[in-house]
Amino acid sequence: MLARRIIPCLDCDLGVPDGRVVKGIEFRQIRYAGVPWELATRYYEDGADEIVFLDITASHERRATMFDVIKKTSEHVFVPLTVGGGISSLEDARNAFNAGADKVTVNTAALRRPELIREISESYGSQAVVVAIDAKRRYQDLDGRITINTESGRCWFECSCYGGRRFTGVDALAWARRVEELGAGEILLTSMDRDGTYDGFDIELTDAVSGMVRIPVIASGGCASPEHMYEVFRRTGASAALAASIFHFNQWSIRDCKRYLHERGINVRITD
Repeated sequence: MLARRIIPCLDCDLGVPDGRVVKGIEFRQIRYAGVPWELATRYYEDGADEIVFLDITASHERRATMFDVIKKTSEHVFVPLTVGGGISSLEDARNAFNAGADKVTVNTAALRRPELIREISESYGSQAVVVAIDAKRRYQDLDGRITINTESGRCWFECSCYGGRRFTGVDALAWARRVEELGAGEILLTSMDRDGTYDGFDIELTDAVSGMVRIPVIASGGCASPEHMYEVFRRTGASAALAASIFHFNQWSIRDCKRYLHERGINVRITD
C-alpha cells in the first residue's frame, strides 16, 4: 500500500507585496500566518510529502497567480509543489509549471469550463492536474442529487467557487466522478463546514468521494491534531491529509504527526 501523505497548505493572499499566508474559519475570519516561501521551506525540512500553495483571492479578483512568488518558493522546496488560484487556461498552467510547480489545482475555471481539465491532462499528464472541490452540506432540495446518510440526516454536497464566495448548484459527488472522467489525476476535497473549525475532517464526505473514484483524494478542512489524521486514514480511502493552522501556528509539527501515525500502523514516509 502506498504511503499516506501529510500535506501542509499555504493559503496565500498574493494581492500584497511578496504575498502572505493566511488562514480562516469556514473561508472567513482571516488571520495572517507568515511568508509563503519561508513557511514552505520550514515544512519541507520538517518532512512534508508535498506542499499545496493556493492564491485564495486570484479567481475572485481576476488576478493571475504571482508566478515570481511560486518560483522563489520552488527554489527552496524539493518535494512536489501544487499551485492553484487563478489557473483558468492552459497558458496559466504552463506558466505555473515553468515557475516550478509540479501540479496545478483548478476549481472555479473548471466548473465554468470543464474541458480545461482535459486540456491540462492531455498536455502534461493526469498526474499534473488536481481538481479542488470545496463542498458544503445541504439538507434540502435532495431530489436529483447524490445523497448520503449522515448523523445529522440525509444530505448532498454543493460545490462552491471563487474561494467559497459563490455557490454553483453543482452536486459535489457527481462532479467528483466527472472530473475523474475528464482526466484529473487527484481531487483536493475540502469540507467548507469544517474548514478552520478544528472539529476534524468530514469523514462522511471524504468516505463518500474516495469510495466512488479511483484517483487519490486529499482530505481537507478541520484538522486539529494527528488524531484527526489517523481517523481519516482509518475510516476512509483518503490518500493524503491536508492541514494548515496546526502547522502555521506551531501546534503540531509534521514530524510529530508522522510519528504518531506510524506508531498506530499508518504507512507514512519517515525522514530523520
